[in-house]
Amino acid sequence: MSEDILVNVTPQETRVAIMQQAVVQELHVERSTALGLVGNVYIGKVARVLPGMQSAFVDIGCERAAFLHVADIWEARNHEATKPIERLLSEGQSLMVQVVKDPIGTKGARLSTQISVAGRLLVYLPQESHIGISQRIEDEAERAVLREKLTHLLPEGQSGGFIIRTVAESASERELSFDVDYLRKVWAGIEQKALTASPPALLHQDLNLSLRVLRDMVHDDTGRILIDSRETYRRVLGFAQDFIPNVAARVQHYLGERPLFDLYSVEDEIERALARRVELKSGGYLIIDQTEALTTIDVNTGAFVGGRSFDDTIFKTNLEAAQVIARQLRLRNLGGIIILDFIDMESEEHRNAVLNELRKALARDRVRMTVNGFTQLGLVEMTRKRTRESLAHVLCEACPVCEGRGALKTAQTVCYQILRDILRESRQFNAREFRILASQTVIDRFLDDESQHLAMLEEFIRKPISLQVENQYSQEQYDVILM
Repeated sequence: MSEDILVNVTPQETRVAIMQQAVVQELHVERSTALGLVGNVYIGKVARVLPGMQSAFVDIGCERAAFLHVADIWEARNHEATKPIERLLSEGQSLMVQVVKDPIGTKGARLSTQISVAGRLLVYLPQESHIGISQRIEDEAERAVLREKLTHLLPEGQSGGFIIRTVAESASERELSFDVDYLRKVWAGIEQKALTASPPALLHQDLNLSLRVLRDMVHDDTGRILIDSRETYRRVLGFAQDFIPNVAARVQHYLGERPLFDLYSVEDEIERALARRVELKSGGYLIIDQTEALTTIDVNTGAFVGGRSFDDTIFKTNLEAAQVIARQLRLRNLGGIIILDFIDMESEEHRNAVLNELRKALARDRVRMTVNGFTQLGLVEMTRKRTRESLAHVLCEACPVCEGRGALKTAQTVCYQILRDILRESRQFNAREFRILASQTVIDRFLDDESQHLAMLEEFIRKPISLQVENQYSQEQYDVILM
């Protein structure tokens, strides 16, 4: 199925939308003030070693120290990986590391000491010696041909291993050779910088989003790559001509008067991708809730009444939901643990059909996933590898009013909280008067429904209580002033 790639560039951010049949399938956003770190190679300094967690914090020059677990420490086939981390690392030690996961929320970047350098067709593993092949290339004969091609290109005695990427399936020996030379040059540059750099220091930065599009997202079914910035278009075209000549003809400069993302309704799709509720064509809907630990997706029939029977209605809603869920995971870049709550189905056949539909829809995803069957509670548990922040975390922040809870205390609750505070203060301090500063909603409540309770408290503490509206206060904010 043909895909178009739209690249919208402004000085402050680059946005990429992958379109399939005029429908947005993926969204990627990279801001100049917060470039992703995944793939970057650093010389870092070990800040702390934590034997109890078998991990270490490494200073790589970022705001927060990065995290390195003992399982991510590579050792040259000498079985030292079984040693505890305190025997492998020491505080103050210099270490070459690579970022494998961006800082997410309050957590620092995740590191590995196994370095890999990604090219268009290959991934170079300078510390390894074997040739691996992407699991997406399933044909054994094709795998054998690719391994033979690459082995033929590698001089004997040269160190380093390679992983053959999916896009290399139809690559010629010349293209593979070009990638091998490019990756070895990149690694030589990293080694050269490492000789003189003092930690913490950046040795190698991964490509920016507009160039990663060509390296990681373009394949045989990709149609046009439309770019609305002249400067970025020239840079991307030059990169394509140098490294992927067969793709260069597909790179086009968009010159239309209407903004590119408006023309293809991508802006509307971004707004929908930030909403909690996702409508299904049948009339059903999904509710998507993100927490720090996991994401839950709840399927509901909504207005869909179906046709022949209630079971048939549920089955059709779940089938449609399986397809939409797979797309929403890509659109929102949701990762980590994901719990899917499909509508309960009594038929084992229906459950298997929904699970198969989900796995089929998820097969398009570039990100590694695991999907388990239905649990005893009727839930589907799955994981999706998380390397970068989700779309919502990139574009949004927690509401300062509700502090991310998604709900506010009612005006009645706040009134009762204020009354308790005044009672407590009256026992500790001998004030002449108590003045309540609160939002209009709370003050109105005191003047109406809670006026009797306010009068009772005044009588009990034998002190006057006055009210003052503060228009800048949210519903939960208040102050009690002792006069």
